[in-house]
Amino acid sequence: MQNVTTIEKLLNDELSATETYQKALEELNFPGGQFTSNSLKPMFGDHKEAVSMLQDQIVKLGGTPHKSACSWGTWPRIIFEDASLFGKRSAIKVLLAGEKAGEAGYVEALKNSTLSSDIRTLIEMKLLPTQQSHIRSLDRVLEAIPA
Repeated sequence: MQNVTTIEKLLNDELSATETYQKALEELNFPGGQFTSNSLKPMFGDHKEAVSMLQDQIVKLGGTPHKSACSWGTWPRIIFEDASLFGKRSAIKVLLAGEKAGEAGYVEALKNSTLSSDIRTLIEMKLLPTQQSHIRSLDRVLEAIPA
């Protein structure tokens, strides 16, 4: 049951990420935004894939996975609803903070000594490296957006 609880927390984080990225892609319109859009869309897809993989793990363990989550809080909604007020860099920084929080969640989950080998392998080989790749990508996006 502890594995289910750990996976549910990770799933909630990934569901939040998909909702936040979807909102970012809908609300943020960057001038010459192909680079930014091309950077964010694959990350959105990666988070949707992570949701599916984590939901599958919960089902395998006899649980019922959630289908939606609260977003990463009201702060991302405020940023995305008026990116012109806060600036596009601020919006990307919100995504970056979420990715770093997600990375920390995976690292914390790996400390769980009762985590099954299947889930541990999924985190170590797929989910955590993808999260770390997102952090590097968002850092590059930030560098490309004028201050």
